[in-house]
Amino acid sequence: MTERIVEIVPDAGLHARPASKFVETVNEHDATVKLGRADSDDLVPAGSMISITSLGAKCGEEVRLVAEGDDAESTLDALEQVLTTPEGERNDS
Repeated sequence: MTERIVEIVPDAGLHARPASKFVETVNEHDATVKLGRADSDDLVPAGSMISITSLGAKCGEEVRLVAEGDDAESTLDALEQVLTTPEGERNDS
């Protein structure tokens, strides 16, 4: 199991477009990923748009990513990239 704490940079937090890119990135990798607030033990499945947006995580908040599987470390690298790149600087926007 690999774990990482990341601060959310996009102005919209984990809503709409950033959340969509986050879920898409999770589902492109071979790892089971869960996400929650950095100060909580409650984690939700990171491959679910409904679960991710229901967290209501905002810009500047820290979240905890937990991944298991052969691709865990590279999955967390990719997710950290999504969470720390301002929306206007991503290639998909």
